[in-house]
Amino acid sequence: MSDSFDGVDDPTEPEDFDAPTVTCTRCDCEWDLSKEFEELGVGNHAVEQFALDHNRHTGHFPDDITTWRAACRHCPEEVERLAQDAVTRWAETHARHTRHSIEIRHARSDEVTVVDSSSSN
Repeated sequence: MSDSFDGVDDPTEPEDFDAPTVTCTRCDCEWDLSKEFEELGVGNHAVEQFALDHNRHTGHFPDDITTWRAACRHCPEEVERLAQDAVTRWAETHARHTRHSIEIRHARSDEVTVVDSSSSN
């Protein structure tokens, strides 16, 4: 018997969840992530991990995956991450160690946040 809340089935039950499909027009491919969700469990970061693996192997992210980017204003260092907190953590660390200023922006936005050594202490 599965646990339920207010008469609603537990959303973590595998039969209640449709795994997402990821597409990449550059590769002309589509992937059903059912296996990833079954093996790793619902609530994991299967889509994020798949996107990172895809980028590692192909040099680009799948369709509809947008990233946060941090670029140093003083040296060629830059990173691209899927989560804002991950790119912010990198920017703060780089600023703290180098005393450089770093620009953070989302791939779909013109808004820029600047992290410098005074804001990363």
